[in-house]
Order: sequence, then C-alpha cells, then structure tokens
Amino acid sequence: MRMRTALRLIFVVSLAGLGFSGMLTYQELWGASPTSCPSPGAPGTVLGYPACVYGFFMYLLVAVISFLGMRAKD
Repeated sequence: MRMRTALRLIFVVSLAGLGFSGMLTYQELWGASPTSCPSPGAPGTVLGYPACVYGFFMYLLVAVISFLGMRAKD
C-alpha cells in the first residue's frame, strides 16, 4: 500500500470516528436530559468528562495530522 493511499484511509476512518464520537459527546453533554451526565469523579468519567469527549479530540488530532500528511510534498 502506498503512503498516500494509507493516509487517505486513515483520514476517512478518522472522519467516521469524529462523527460517531461527536454524536456521543453531544448526547452526553447537551442531550435531552442534562442531568444524565455523571458528576465529576463518578464512574465512567475521566477527569470529570465522559470518555467520548477525549475520543472526539483524539480523532480530530488524527484527522488533522493525516490531512497535513496528504498535503505535504513528496
């Protein structure tokens, strides 16, 4: 597999992850009942936020890095 093809595949997968984790983050933080979010320090949170929030930013970082890799000159 060529490098540019691998970067495109990584970019597409990261966009799918962004969409999925973004949907979960929205539902957890601003969903129908805002009291459903666990309180800081409760089980299921990392430093007070649901894990999907961190997943969103990790997928965003992968998307940005792969996009910059695709734009780079050989």
